[in-house]
Amino acid sequence: MAPSLVETLYEPVQAYTKTLRAESPLKNEEPVYAPGRTSVNGHEDYEHQDLLPRFPNLRWDPLVEVPYAEKGILGHPEFKNLLEAATDVFDYNPKIGTEIHGVNLAALTDAQKNDLARLISIRGVVFFRDQKDFSIDDQRKLGQYFGTLHKHATTSVPRKAGLEDVHVVYTDEKSKEQRAYFTPTFLWHSDVTYEIQPPSYTSLKVLTGPPRGGGGDTLWSSQYAAYDVMSSHMQKYLEQLTALHSSELQAEGSRALGRPIRREPIITEHPIIRTHPVTGWKSLFFNPGFVKAIVGIPKTESDAIIRYLNEVISTTQEFHVRFQWNKNDVAYWDNRVCNHSASYGFAPHRRHAVRVACQAERPVLDHSGTSQEDELNARYGLPKINKDGSGISNYND
Repeated sequence: MAPSLVETLYEPVQAYTKTLRAESPLKNEEPVYAPGRTSVNGHEDYEHQDLLPRFPNLRWDPLVEVPYAEKGILGHPEFKNLLEAATDVFDYNPKIGTEIHGVNLAALTDAQKNDLARLISIRGVVFFRDQKDFSIDDQRKLGQYFGTLHKHATTSVPRKAGLEDVHVVYTDEKSKEQRAYFTPTFLWHSDVTYEIQPPSYTSLKVLTGPPRGGGGDTLWSSQYAAYDVMSSHMQKYLEQLTALHSSELQAEGSRALGRPIRREPIITEHPIIRTHPVTGWKSLFFNPGFVKAIVGIPKTESDAIIRYLNEVISTTQEFHVRFQWNKNDVAYWDNRVCNHSASYGFAPHRRHAVRVACQAERPVLDHSGTSQEDELNARYGLPKINKDGSGISNYND
């Protein structure tokens, strides 16, 4: 999670059936529709008091490498265990994002969990609506099935003791608007990539948030597709390079706010291109939020490559997915192959969510890895993608 970031939500799309009144709009009645305005809920008897944020003054040792057993390789190739209970399943676009209805995350069998991991590995992020039975204990238990849970060094944890491996996302009616502090590009990030074993499967459940139209969506971008959109020359160049990922900015922000730093900040070197252990596909492993420099090249060159990659990630719309949240919705994504970004503009609504992430393998590049786009195009009989931009096209949207 990038410094001081939050995420947000929405209510299911329903047909609006209320008849517009013929009476004068000057009467003191609640308007049928107010452009750009949504009703604000009160939270006097808030049901999630135990999951409100706190910043405990704890000290933890540096993380050391832990074993990681990839569950996605055990999943069924067609996800038949996971999908046997589904009432609907659909992709948001060809590159990233799938939504599943009818599956209860609190009641998955091990075979279904393996299928879920495999699906997330392929699709990047999978969405589940109205998971009211999926408690924080269930969320942690599912995360622990996939690996050792990550404990964040600086961000908030729940008030309830014993949940220090849960990250709390929280903004309320009194919170200060934050969008002036960050450029939109910088908000794109993959969680805690400065760790020696950055996360794989990560879940976020929204407990409460803005109503439909209230803002605060979350966006994800595919790092498989970011790799595939580049020329073969750029791919080969980046495959030779590593980047420095730093937690120093997060630590500085915590110090400035007088909050504890539970683990000292670190800088870790990771390959810019990595290979996924389930799919065998190569992906970009870079994000604007935590990468500070590219190793082994001049600063001018490093800065130019960082600007280029920032633009690819933040502006290539065909591999973005945008999710409008509702209460109890869950997103499950793979931080190894996705970046994501919060969005602002949802004040004065409260937005409260809990995130659980498990540590994965150290990022590695297997040069024998393949391309998601090439493999799927060959499987479905689609033409090879043109990467020669020197021609002329009459753009038409």
